[in-house]
Amino acid sequence: MKKLLLLVAAGLLMAGCTSEFYKHDRVFATNAHVAYSWWGYKNTNADHAKMSAEQGWWGREIPYVPAK
Repeated sequence: MKKLLLLVAAGLLMAGCTSEFYKHDRVFATNAHVAYSWWGYKNTNADHAKMSAEQGWWGREIPYVPAK
């Protein structure tokens, strides 16, 4: 019974995440983004910030619109 509940919970969690996940063509923008995410994040420097901006690691910008 515990296994069934665990499988149902995992299925519901994955169903909620995949609806947004499949709207994107990839997880990482470039190989440099992969390397930074796996190993370089602990020693971030100005070069990483520059690469991030140039290569679009954070996707497209969505402007903030305050509520009325």
